[in-house]
Amino acid sequence: MAFETTRRVEFQHCDPAGLVFYPRYFEWTNSVTEEWFASLGRPFAEMHMGERKGVPTAGLKASFPAPTRLGELLAFRLRCTRPGRSSLPLRIEATCGGEVRLRYRATLVHVDLGTGRPEPWPAALAEAFAGFVEDGTEEERE
Repeated sequence: MAFETTRRVEFQHCDPAGLVFYPRYFEWTNSVTEEWFASLGRPFAEMHMGERKGVPTAGLKASFPAPTRLGELLAFRLRCTRPGRSSLPLRIEATCGGEVRLRYRATLVHVDLGTGRPEPWPAALAEAFAGFVEDGTEEERE
């Protein structure tokens, strides 16, 4: 299974040519990730402010196979592969009309915000991840 959501490209997301300025994709991937965690019952506000836990990005790789233009609707699809004790490899793909616009791979780490040290995922959250785990080719895991 995958988590799916959409984002409309607005003027604020574009450069003067009307194309998405690439850093906006990173804002969207963070927003999609935050929306996914909320759907799993773990809103970032609760995690970060209430529990003092965070999920910083430890590494990422992105490619932008085709440009995205003002007014287009992007469909985001989030999946994960092999969650670790405190890490989570994510794959997010954004498409428009079936054409891939973004391929994003990242590793999140569950940390204590006070110490900055990794901590195991809470059991309920680790169980929730299982519903979104998909195997892929080695190339997709990179």
